[in-house]
Amino acid sequence: MRVCVTNPNCWPIGNTASVLNPWNGFLEPIRMIKLLEAKYLDDFQVALVFSDGQEGVFDGCSLPQRSGPLLEPLHAESYFRRLFVDAGALCWPNGLELSPARLHEACSMMEASG
Repeated sequence: MRVCVTNPNCWPIGNTASVLNPWNGFLEPIRMIKLLEAKYLDDFQVALVFSDGQEGVFDGCSLPQRSGPLLEPLHAESYFRRLFVDAGALCWPNGLELSPARLHEACSMMEASG
């Protein structure tokens, strides 16, 4: 394969990977996980459906035990159940967002049915 150069002092151009690019070392593609659906079950448990076809249950019991201005309203189960999905993340009306990738890691997973 021939690699074309525009000038001896310039980088090679063409369809070969540069050995100097550290991103070329990844063996698997980077996937963006998004949350598609969330449904409040009971007792701070949330059923989740992810963009990779996985379904899981997130145990949100630890969130009300933490402190902070965005987490304080979650102490009330009536507020916790007001969750919704926005831009692929689990959200609440006060602006709190939980990362879909972190939720994917944290919840107990099962294969999606159908």
